[in-house]
Amino acid sequence: MARPVEKAHTRSVEEVAKALDTDPKTGLGTKAVRLRQQRYGPNRLRKHEKKSALRILLHQFDGFIVWLLAAAAAMSFALGDLAEGIAIAVVLAINGAIGFFTELRAARSMEALQSIAEIRTRVRRDGAETHVDARELVPGDVVILEAGDVVTADLRLAEAANLHSDESVLTGESVPVAKATDATAPEAVIGDRSGMAFKGAAITQGTGEGIVVATGMETEIGHISDLAQGARGEAPPLERRLDRLGHRLVWLTLVLAALTVGLGILRGHELAEMIQTGIALAVAAVPEGLPVVATLSLARGMWRMARRNALITRLSSVETLGATTIILTDKTGTLTENRMTAVRYLIAGQDVEAEPEDEGLRFEADGARLSPEDDARLGWALRIGALCNNASLGEGKDGRAGDPMEIALLAAARDAGRGREALVDPCEQVGEHPFDPDLKMMATVHADEDGYVFAVKGAPEAVIAACEAELGPDGPRALDNEGRAVWVERNATAAGEGLRLLALAMKRAETSDAEPYRGLTLVGLVCLQDPLREDVTEAIRASRRAGVRVVMLTGDHADTAATIAREAGLGYGALTVIEGHELLEVDAETADQATRDRLLAADVFARVAPATKLNLVALYQQAGHVVAMTGDGVNDAPALKKADIGIAMGERGTQVAREAAHMVLKDDAFATIIAAMRQGRVIFDNIRKFVIYLMSCNVSELLVVGLAVGAGLPSPLLPLQILFLNLVTDVFPAFALGLGKGDEEVMTQPPRDPAESILNRPRWLLIGFLGAAITLATLAAFAIALFGLKLAAAPAVTVAFLTLALAQLWNVFNVRSPASGLFRNDVTGNPYVWGALALCLGLIAAALWLPGLSDLLGLPDPGLPGLILAAGMSLLPLVGGQILLQAMGPDWLMPHGLAEDDSARPVPADSARR
Repeated sequence: MARPVEKAHTRSVEEVAKALDTDPKTGLGTKAVRLRQQRYGPNRLRKHEKKSALRILLHQFDGFIVWLLAAAAAMSFALGDLAEGIAIAVVLAINGAIGFFTELRAARSMEALQSIAEIRTRVRRDGAETHVDARELVPGDVVILEAGDVVTADLRLAEAANLHSDESVLTGESVPVAKATDATAPEAVIGDRSGMAFKGAAITQGTGEGIVVATGMETEIGHISDLAQGARGEAPPLERRLDRLGHRLVWLTLVLAALTVGLGILRGHELAEMIQTGIALAVAAVPEGLPVVATLSLARGMWRMARRNALITRLSSVETLGATTIILTDKTGTLTENRMTAVRYLIAGQDVEAEPEDEGLRFEADGARLSPEDDARLGWALRIGALCNNASLGEGKDGRAGDPMEIALLAAARDAGRGREALVDPCEQVGEHPFDPDLKMMATVHADEDGYVFAVKGAPEAVIAACEAELGPDGPRALDNEGRAVWVERNATAAGEGLRLLALAMKRAETSDAEPYRGLTLVGLVCLQDPLREDVTEAIRASRRAGVRVVMLTGDHADTAATIAREAGLGYGALTVIEGHELLEVDAETADQATRDRLLAADVFARVAPATKLNLVALYQQAGHVVAMTGDGVNDAPALKKADIGIAMGERGTQVAREAAHMVLKDDAFATIIAAMRQGRVIFDNIRKFVIYLMSCNVSELLVVGLAVGAGLPSPLLPLQILFLNLVTDVFPAFALGLGKGDEEVMTQPPRDPAESILNRPRWLLIGFLGAAITLATLAAFAIALFGLKLAAAPAVTVAFLTLALAQLWNVFNVRSPASGLFRNDVTGNPYVWGALALCLGLIAAALWLPGLSDLLGLPDPGLPGLILAAGMSLLPLVGGQILLQAMGPDWLMPHGLAEDDSARPVPADSARR
């Protein structure tokens, strides 16, 4: 259903009231309310269909590798091999359970949106004020607002007395917006619609009244809810890569199994025997341990990130961080501290810098220290900031209340020894003139021994125009038009640096009821800024070294955003800033190449709207980027969901944003993202190591069985022995590789190409070489046991099993980084690897000599000569692998990623995501 009043912000209050057939003085009647409730429905956000627990559970079993394992288990059960079938089923259950419980919470984002409407609101109906459930509001209702209220519908304001609204959940702008009753231009974005109050925003000060112009899904927050539901999250890179690997394994399994079965039949083997062999080869080809080891490795990464204040809501997002090529970050609270601070006072003839120190604030002008006690201009500026003020500091960060700029003025006066408490007795407040949105000023009246002092603050252009004098070094002096122009120019210069300014003025009068805004003396201008976090600059440098671009998206004005961006070190050369209104008509799907290139090259996007953020995420993804995006408000939820890695703020973020995100920062710090990114890169390298290890081991098992059968020899391995190797001696070393701390230089490398697979051509060749080496060693030991030692078939199988098991264990040292040393490297330095080897050797010994288990596996004692033969032959693949790594050099496995010179530049638009 369309809104009852379109573009209400462009129409006068009278026009809106007439269109809705309501009277702001009396409100709607009971009958009209009932009819409109039937027409427009309840004022709540649409409850979209929830993801059921069953659907989430089934999602854990939709990968190719899982299907292969399930098929192998089914065939094992069909053939009566219960031990094999149960073992595979246990692996599937563990993997599914871990993924199920970590994804269940991520399905609740829309539930958080529903809670916004579950409050009561004050309305005027039938000429009387009453409280009603917010869900009962209808278009035409008259809502009464005061400080502390949450706006429960979109309102066209009819009255606004010193009314300020915190719309950061919708716009991302860090400072509450002053409200008025005037209409605004049609092209005004949400943050500039001063005559509107929006559902979900909070009233920080003042009072007002508004006519409901939109409810439920027709509100701005309702539109965002629809965007969040419609935003389709990209499949995480790890899932895409494992899925591609699964496809390859399917064909590998079918081709090799068919070849072996065919060769066996040609060699005269029975058909039933060859079918059983084919099943054994299918079990051998599929690394049963891969899903569970990948899951547990990612879970370990989650725990490490949690210790660094980064909470992951989806396992695969851990690795996604390591593949990130661009971070779209908001400004307030992530790059900055989310608190306004007085950084400069402009007084007559001087700019005074205010810098924190241990004892409070240090003031400097022209390179010399300045004291408020010695300079009346600075002293009065601090005093007026404290007196003309309705904020309170309280104890600690949570004790602060009021407008952020007033809090900053009060904190500056306190730190300079001129806090409100010190001024109460000599300068008692006896009156107040609240902020007038038309005059853009407010005043407080104070009594002292000389009469009355009027303390005034407000918009610089308004206060300067009202002043007849300025406070100079020797006292007040006349201020003419030329002098006012100087102040206006100083104001414009400071504002161009991204600072927010307030003008401070005063007057003395004999009575408290004098006109507050006439005959004023201008004391100065105070410059306020949300300061940069201390660790941000180094974090930006670290991201640059890692080849990751950082782009700012903020609801603040362009000048403010650009100042923080320069201070943080964003951009490469000249800073490129694009404002949100330039993006309103841009569609990521249809934009021309010139527009795409211009947007991809930008460093800062200011005054951005929710749909714009979603569009930008899509644009970067289409250009080949893996996108991480930070956000804290309801307005960020759609883009957080769409991004490859959505990052919500834990301290100041809304529940909607946290539930839509893949990662939550407990400390809201940008530096935490970089620390988590390093962990993500380490995890991918570890996953790559254990995939190479697992695949080379499983290829060797497949080749051992296939070549032996093809050569007319008895099968050197039984299906249950293969499964034992896959679930025990494969999994533990692979898991140990997944727990490695990684290379210290991992964050000095450019990011991987987003389209790069887990296993590229050189790594497949390495898998083939290692698998072939293990196969030859195992078949040679098997043949020597049969024909050299004259062992029976069963003890010879034990020799083959032992050779293969030990060779696979030593194979863990063949997956070290080629750039590392032979004896000191990322594998030998991993204590978990040594623990895994000790455990596996114990399990192999149990398989050989533990009564019952050796019988179940079919492993009779081969005698001392057989044991020596197996131990000696198992070392050959290790020697061959080390010779290969040394001979090929450190770079042959490293053709991944972007060129270092281009690592931080936008990915070309034609490098499509695959």
